[in-house]
Amino acid sequence: MAVSRVVMPKLSEQMETGKIIKWLKQEGDRIQSGDILAEVETDKADVEMEAFGSGVLRKILVQAGAAAPVGALIGVIAEPGDDIASVVSQAGGAAPAAAAAPAPKPAPATAGATEMANRPAAVPPQPRREDPAARTPEPAAGPTAPAKPVAVPPPAQPAAPSDGTGRVKASPLARKIAAQSGVDLRLLHGSGPGGRVVRRDVEAASTGGAQPAGVAVPVADGAEFEDRPLSQMRAIIAKRMPLSKAPVPHFYVSSEVAMDRGWALREELNALEGQPKISINDFVIRACALALLQHPGVNASFQGDSIRVFHRAHIGIAVALEEGLITPVLRDAHAKSLAQIAIESRDLAERARQRKLRAPEMSGATFSISNLGMFDVTEFSAIINPPEGAILAVGTVRKIPVVTDAGLGVGRRMMLTISCDHRVMDGAMGARFLQDVKHLLEEPLRLLI
Repeated sequence: MAVSRVVMPKLSEQMETGKIIKWLKQEGDRIQSGDILAEVETDKADVEMEAFGSGVLRKILVQAGAAAPVGALIGVIAEPGDDIASVVSQAGGAAPAAAAAPAPKPAPATAGATEMANRPAAVPPQPRREDPAARTPEPAAGPTAPAKPVAVPPPAQPAAPSDGTGRVKASPLARKIAAQSGVDLRLLHGSGPGGRVVRRDVEAASTGGAQPAGVAVPVADGAEFEDRPLSQMRAIIAKRMPLSKAPVPHFYVSSEVAMDRGWALREELNALEGQPKISINDFVIRACALALLQHPGVNASFQGDSIRVFHRAHIGIAVALEEGLITPVLRDAHAKSLAQIAIESRDLAERARQRKLRAPEMSGATFSISNLGMFDVTEFSAIINPPEGAILAVGTVRKIPVVTDAGLGVGRRMMLTISCDHRVMDGAMGARFLQDVKHLLEEPLRLLI
């Protein structure tokens, strides 16, 4: 039987490297095509990696906690009698495991409290990523008071349960926050289902909860700053955004929308029993999807020597996470009812926050929407997400004085701003699209058809 190479898959358009969270199969296990081999952390989500060959998992080349570039060999599947030496040697042998946190250096007897401040905290290394809390911030220029080690008492609650493999039961987000804040998951009592450690448990511990007994936490007096390492998601954002804003010629068109009828219709729909809750963003998604069919030039992207026009509206919905921004894709939004959009968009957002999106849900958008209305933002301009040709920025619905035919009154208004790629469309095209979105939102019964 042929030797099957297990390589780091490309699970999103922007993915360049992936990190092995854990192997679900071990060397010597029998593998069938389609089996889940491992969990991989990408810049957007934690994704299950499946096998595309059958046989025995003969070699794991990238251990849990280590990263590898897309396409790199991370494992080998073959039958017991097959020779895999040449395949392994071409990959340069086994990849090194994730680096453990460096052991603290012994301090001279005369070093005193200042040496204590420069010594890494004795927090056990985390399996997911290097512990940024173990780094001591550089002191400010000029004389500063020495750091004071503060002993933290041992935890009063029992440790979190294991999943049977020695790994603490914890959500992916809890693991990420714990790695960033230096909290040892093994010492936490999980409040989630079955004793699972969840986000609130880690946040409670990081603000004064359980830490390993006898750990000295250096508290620097007068430190002016700290350097926090970029998360994988933030690193990708930092790399890609200049590639959008600098070379893509943005222009912006704004319009104010009367949301009185839309607000009233939303309240009526949400009062019905057995119906999904509708948000203002669901109205905006539906209006944009319908308008894109009428303005295909906006549902387009620049291809260098051509413009690609899409005939289906796959809408990216920007979701804010603690470590960055992710844009899951609501596919074929033009063919979905308002209720379907409400259900699917909420599901996408929740799984995005849990880093549980599937690979097809993280790429392929033809148009994006970024809504900051929940943060009481009146108006803003968004950066286009290449290779898309436009993105719509949505502000909050606010009550303001308005002048009508009946005189001065109070109305609900919302600002929309579309950012357009001038290589794909001109101002008039973007304005006509935005005008149709505005009309649909101001006559919301048309969104129910």
